[in-house]
Amino acid sequence: MSNDVAIVGIGMHKFGRTEGVSGMEQGAVAVREACKDAGVDWSDIEFAFGGSAAAGAPDTMVSQLGLTGVQFINVANGCATGGSALFSAVNTIKAGVAELGIAIGFDKHERGAFRVNTKGAGLSDWYGASGMALTTQFFGMKINRYMEEYGISHESLARVSAKAFRNGAKNPMAWRRKELSEAQVLEAAMLSYPLTQYMFCSPGEGGVAMILAPADKAHKYTDKPVFLKSAVVRSRKFGSFEVMAPHIALEHNAGPTVDASKAAFEMAGMGPDDIDIAQLQDTESGAEIMHMAENGFCEHGEQERMLAMGETEIDGRLPINTDGGCLANGEPVGASGLRQVYENVLQLRGEAGARQVPNDPKTAYTHVYGAPGISGVTILSR
Repeated sequence: MSNDVAIVGIGMHKFGRTEGVSGMEQGAVAVREACKDAGVDWSDIEFAFGGSAAAGAPDTMVSQLGLTGVQFINVANGCATGGSALFSAVNTIKAGVAELGIAIGFDKHERGAFRVNTKGAGLSDWYGASGMALTTQFFGMKINRYMEEYGISHESLARVSAKAFRNGAKNPMAWRRKELSEAQVLEAAMLSYPLTQYMFCSPGEGGVAMILAPADKAHKYTDKPVFLKSAVVRSRKFGSFEVMAPHIALEHNAGPTVDASKAAFEMAGMGPDDIDIAQLQDTESGAEIMHMAENGFCEHGEQERMLAMGETEIDGRLPINTDGGCLANGEPVGASGLRQVYENVLQLRGEAGARQVPNDPKTAYTHVYGAPGISGVTILSR
């Protein structure tokens, strides 16, 4: 265990809309909560990795937290920004550079769809003019193709959303806390076929922070350490069809999620059957369905049966997105991946309240996905 890394403190600012509070201020709240949880001061932190897509340069939050001279590095990697900050912090601890570090993610987005800079993504204006830069269009087309190939029904899309809102209703830190039935989800306004209004997450606000230490030093800071068995980030290969892909190759290749998942399981010395809880990217309800298979938790097409049987519910065989996922929490890009890890830490500590997974879970999995075809996976254990 000498080279393992432990999460010894976590903090979060509620997701949703917080008028009059900047995204960076929400990040600072999360940092203070994480320090309190670990029983340390900001001045004890030896390094920080922070990410935000739209709420300012993270390193400037030292003006709110304290000018301690801490090594602070900014991270930007689309929806995998938070996961990439954590990946960087984990490997800094493993390298023996420092004993105590922090990963931070926060954001505050405008209402409406995410704005996309096509040229900044290495694409020409024609891509935006085609409508594909609007991610609702892309995800609608991708899941429609998947449903046709693997026999996934509209009812399964609705089951994912209804589960998310049920779980979100049990989560005091979630944005969407009103339960919706499958019928309400299906009858909502159609946005990008086959996805209705309540099958999409919304850009939002929030902040998350977590403090890391070497596993053999963890009990200096907490009596409930959670150990990071793996943290992996992968990008797309030629032939995979991802956000911002300008074409579809004639020969299909597996996406970055498949590669990240395999690498994470190998690093952790585990397999999908060893996982007790999973948080999977659910930008829209179809994404959760596709990612169930891409992360190795079922074969393509088996999701139809699993969802109908309730296997992904909090009391099911493999609880997925126990805090409501992106659908109930919204997606502040810089914070979203760390929110998943925050939830898993609570679950493994037995501190998730009304949404606590039964039977004393011991392992947990997170997966984040975003433009332009980036996936990050972590595996945690008690």
